[in-house]
Amino acid sequence: MDDIQKLEGAVKKLDAAQYIIATIGNEQFGIDISYIDNIVRMQRITRVPKTQKYFKGVINLRGVVIPVMSLRLKFGLEEIEDTNATRIIIIKPDNVTPLGVIVDSVVEVLTLDEADMDKPDNTDPRMQHIAMIAKHGDDLISILNIPSLTVDKE
Repeated sequence: MDDIQKLEGAVKKLDAAQYIIATIGNEQFGIDISYIDNIVRMQRITRVPKTQKYFKGVINLRGVVIPVMSLRLKFGLEEIEDTNATRIIIIKPDNVTPLGVIVDSVVEVLTLDEADMDKPDNTDPRMQHIAMIAKHGDDLISILNIPSLTVDKE
């Protein structure tokens, strides 16, 4: 019986993935760790003229110029002052230039099981950047659809 339980545990691990959990306001968002290149403290951002309001500008990270967007503004929330907890998460979507996303804070790394996730209502345009909704204890975590963040539909 122990061998069967070990096998079930191994199969369950295959259906799980790790996510960086970040906050924006009172909401928790998960980013698949496979997209994460780096997490850096807030730094000076050079503004780029004639870009969307949610694009804050660019940063120079170890000689690489990276565009940075505010997820708060992208999601239609009000802008707030940066704090010591504010972070820029550098993501590398498939075959796309790295992108920095500003979040209010980075909380933890969680392993979430696919069985605890549900697809959101795809007909709601406000949900275009949410790939899944994960249940973790009493919390709901919105798993970001990273490729959709790089496509400007607004």
